[in-house]
Amino acid sequence: MRKILTLLCAAGFAFAQTPAQNPPQNPQQPEEPHIRVEVRTVLVPTTVETRDGDSVPGLTPYDFRLLDNGKLQKITEDIAIHPLSVVVVIQANADVEKILPSIKQLSSIFESLVIGDEGEMAVIAFDHRIQVLTDFTSDSAKIDTAFRRLTPGGYIAALNDATMRAINMLKTRPANRRRIVIQISENRDKGSEIRKIREVLTEAEFANVTFYSVNISQLISALTSKAQPSRPNPIESIPGAQGGLPLGQVTTTNTPAQSDDGNWVPALVDIFDAAKGLFVPDPLDVYTKYTGGREWGFRNTKQLQSDVQQIGNELHTQYLLSYTPNNQNEAGFHKITVEVLKPGLVIRSRDGYWTAAKPE
Repeated sequence: MRKILTLLCAAGFAFAQTPAQNPPQNPQQPEEPHIRVEVRTVLVPTTVETRDGDSVPGLTPYDFRLLDNGKLQKITEDIAIHPLSVVVVIQANADVEKILPSIKQLSSIFESLVIGDEGEMAVIAFDHRIQVLTDFTSDSAKIDTAFRRLTPGGYIAALNDATMRAINMLKTRPANRRRIVIQISENRDKGSEIRKIREVLTEAEFANVTFYSVNISQLISALTSKAQPSRPNPIESIPGAQGGLPLGQVTTTNTPAQSDDGNWVPALVDIFDAAKGLFVPDPLDVYTKYTGGREWGFRNTKQLQSDVQQIGNELHTQYLLSYTPNNQNEAGFHKITVEVLKPGLVIRSRDGYWTAAKPE
């Protein structure tokens, strides 16, 4: 019987179906496709100083002008005082053994000058391992204990892996807190599973994480390098030979012999190119530059405490501008330009952010 009905239907005959066979649909409640639209809020930490380096308090959103890819944006929020969630990421391998005692003494500075009254801090140490010495806490005793637990490990320094761990920890913090990573390490990665800086930076930007770094590379070099005896110039020993540049050539900063590394900082868009992202010489500079933070470097241990104090001062005098881009459908790198509508002031903010794909 079923076969006969099928043949009749195929020939064009229509048959009414009973309600028991096919319950009627409710015409008042049509099923609609579920569309998920993500509205992104971009946070722009902004430092405003006089030409002498003094912070400028008391500005309002009306004192700023903010553009995203050249398009004027509406600043929706201006927060000068904001609770901080800070992850301190410390290199703890064999290379830094001589300066770990100085780093251990920084706990009191972080407690008083960096996290503030309503702040919280976590501490990560890394060599080939990523060790959380303390999760987020405001307890000074736990912070002191975490710094005292710093011990040198092997020679690997998985900087990118440790940085990603810090970002993932900050993602768990409430959205109304400022998310900060402070890295005390060399400016190179040695042994991370995550090789692409672009991968780390993109995660940081989507989580609105700002980076500050204390680059200890120069100090390590000064402490570990040995004086080398001077060697004679072999060219000078050749009769008629002439050292240096050819006669008549002017020394410039573009001379290849003088700038083997060149200007390594690529264009804003190219920093996210996968191939170039593998070989960026200074990850710390990239992380700080493109999130609105700052990098410090020093040659002696006396400057270490001063650098951390300056980070704390900047965090507590900064303006945190936020906006919802009116051009979110533009894929690629979004250049951020912040201007202060008062003459004679110096301003520093994040350069931009990455939109990985254009919404369909």
